[in-house]
Amino acid sequence: MICDNIRINEDGNLTFAGLDTIDLAKKYGTPLYLMDEDKIRENCNIYKDALKKYFGDSARVLYASKAAAFKRLYEIIDDEDMGIDVVSSGEIYTAIKAGVSLQNAYFHGNNKTDFDIKYAIENKIGYFVVDNIEELDAIEKESSRQCIIQKILLRLTPGIDVHTYEAVNTGKVDSKFGTAIETGQAEKMVEYTLGLKNIELCGFHSHIGSQVFNSDNYLNGSEKMLDFIADIKSKLGYETKVLNIGGGYGVRYTQDDPIIDIDANIKKVSEFIKKKVKTLSINMPQIIMEPGRSIVGDSGMTLYTVGTVKTITGYKSYVSVDGGMTDNPRYALYQSPYTVMIANKAREKEDFKYSVVGRCCESGDIIQEDVMMPKAKRGDIVAVLTTGAYNYSMASNYNRITRPPVVMIKDKKDYLAVRRESFEDLVRNDI
Repeated sequence: MICDNIRINEDGNLTFAGLDTIDLAKKYGTPLYLMDEDKIRENCNIYKDALKKYFGDSARVLYASKAAAFKRLYEIIDDEDMGIDVVSSGEIYTAIKAGVSLQNAYFHGNNKTDFDIKYAIENKIGYFVVDNIEELDAIEKESSRQCIIQKILLRLTPGIDVHTYEAVNTGKVDSKFGTAIETGQAEKMVEYTLGLKNIELCGFHSHIGSQVFNSDNYLNGSEKMLDFIADIKSKLGYETKVLNIGGGYGVRYTQDDPIIDIDANIKKVSEFIKKKVKTLSINMPQIIMEPGRSIVGDSGMTLYTVGTVKTITGYKSYVSVDGGMTDNPRYALYQSPYTVMIANKAREKEDFKYSVVGRCCESGDIIQEDVMMPKAKRGDIVAVLTTGAYNYSMASNYNRITRPPVVMIKDKKDYLAVRRESFEDLVRNDI
């Protein structure tokens, strides 16, 4: 199996986090999001331990909320003594409702509205990660109005082109995110920021992209950022205290994806950064990472019930399930690969090729093409693995379909974290 929390039991059923998925499907219905709380905590500690070991006590791990955000998840992250990366007022509100202090919250985004900025400052956000000059001016204005000095990082684009999905490649010069180093605009922005009265520039942030397996990308990005830090020190006399090197490593969606040793990779990055800092004669900044996908990705699984099985003679066969792009739009968006299994036939020979599709009135509503599975029939339970990240958080009500519940599993016991939406929820805001 692609993850150690997935097994097959003596009944031939797929198990997740020690529980029979067929039993869970019967208890809660489908579609159903499952999340393994123990795996989430394990992943948190892998990052925390590695950063502390290789970068010292000041290093900090932030959870990237966009991967999955709901109250119980924020409670777990807070319990693990991690900060949070938020990208909207809605994520801030959810964190507040979960009882999370915003002191160690970092507010990202390329277009924070005046409302977002006011709301975040009123609720004592720890840091803004500032994308552009217009945003910087808006934060300065609101900070002045509220009579505070607001801490910020500047988001910079180091010009790194990583080989990942184009839609999640964020480190290029022409990205919609951040201010480019290569064009000279980043230097001008630093100089401008240092002249503002109600802003405290704490450091810099960069994010090269998502689903990255190779540490060379982090090394290249860190080199560009550290060179910039040294250049700014020389020209402007400002030396950064904080360097946020961005998100975490990729996760395994299929057997073809490599197994990542996160500890070993962070060690490699730390050795490079420490050597580079010494060469440049600059102080070692506080290092921050903000993993999201690699915290929750392999903690998730989605269960569906097969509705129809249809073969077009001479062409292909379809397995249609009771969910689809409304609870997992990633194939429609990125053609994202997934491992798909029939949970109640986990030991049977996979000798039929199917396109697994959803129920939406949309030809692009596909979960995965060309999946080898046992012969499927109505009522079978289909499991899609590694769906903890960007599934619940990207879910929609397209076709007026209600969103599935989230069931957490801890110590082989299940509990409801997010209830299934009702029809009443669909019309709650209608007038």
